[in-house]
Parts: sequence; structure tokens; C-alpha cells
Amino acid sequence: MSRATIAIIDYDMGNLRSVQKAFEAVGCSATITRSPQVIDDATHVVLPGVGAFGDCMDNLERYGLSSSVRTTIAKGKPFLGICLGLQLLFTDSEEFGAHHGLGILDGRVVKFRSTDTRMKIPHMGWNQIRFSKQIPLLEGVPEGAYVYFVHSYYVEPRDETIVGTTTDYGTTFVSGIWRENVFACQFHPEKSQRWGMRILENFSRFS
Repeated sequence: MSRATIAIIDYDMGNLRSVQKAFEAVGCSATITRSPQVIDDATHVVLPGVGAFGDCMDNLERYGLSSSVRTTIAKGKPFLGICLGLQLLFTDSEEFGAHHGLGILDGRVVKFRSTDTRMKIPHMGWNQIRFSKQIPLLEGVPEGAYVYFVHSYYVEPRDETIVGTTTDYGTTFVSGIWRENVFACQFHPEKSQRWGMRILENFSRFS
């Protein structure tokens, strides 16, 4: 059993309960919260997300959670961003207009563009991840592992050294990043069965 205590940031968007249940399945105490104190007391913090970038940023600001994210990362506490929780870390997004993100990572969020009619948007379903570098959270996960995606936008980091995994879908896009205490992925580990559970377990052990 892990001794990690997981704070899952609640800003009224995303399937938070599925993330909580996934962490509980790997032996973690996981709390869905928007309390800055609970977030600060947790050993590990997760920012999930499903929805529109601008709405999510508005809610983070409305509930005073943007500062909690920044403080968590600045303190060096293990931090995991999932799907939109990855995108929100970046400078700006073009989703439904121009929106500013948290600006913790330098880069932008852009939409899939393809003239190939076989390429369905959103990118939904199982796809493979390819490793760009060794990441502690991917220990025990094989190269080419299939994980679950649901998204129409992806990140373009300006610092390529933070790229941890890439995935091919008409174009090669960044599907995971890692910088110091921050790991974030475009895919949903909580929906990715065996390898997703391994990633969450690795995260809970990361310090």
C-alpha cells in the first residue's frame, strides 16, 4: 500500500471520480478537493480535466486554484496533469479563440489539422506512446504501450527537452511531458487499464 495522499483538484470539470477510483485501486488515499489547505497538505497533486480550455481556466481562477497549482509545483511536490490538465500548464491555447493558460510551461495548445478524411477529430480511443527520454513514471511501461485518448487539441512545447512521449495520429504530437517534479500526459491513465494503473502507481511512489 502506498503512503501517498493524493489531492485531485476540483474545478467543476472532468470525470474526477474515475481518477479518484483509479488511485484507490493502486492503494492511495485520494481526495477530490478545491481546498488550498488540503492541496497543500497532500503529498501528491493531480490536475485532471475534460472540457474547453477557456472555461477551465476561468474556473481555476474563480476558485482560487491557479495559485495552488503554481505553489505545488514551485515547492517541488509531485504533480500530475491529465489531458486538459496538461494543456492548462502551457502559455496559451487557440481553442475557441485565444486564451492564456497557467504559463508554467512555455508553449501553445493547437488543434489537429489534416486533409485526410480518415483522420477523425477528436482523436478518441487507443493509441501508442513512444518514449523520447526515460521518465520515472513510465518505469515498467513498455515502448509502444497502448493508452486511451480523447482530445482535439495538443501541446507544442517550445522547450523540446521536456518532451517525454510522443504519439502518431496523422501527425506526431507530444503526448507526455516531464520536467523535474511535473509529469503531464494527454492520454487518460485512469482509462488506460494495465499501463495506466502502472503510471498512477509510479506517480504515487515518486518523490
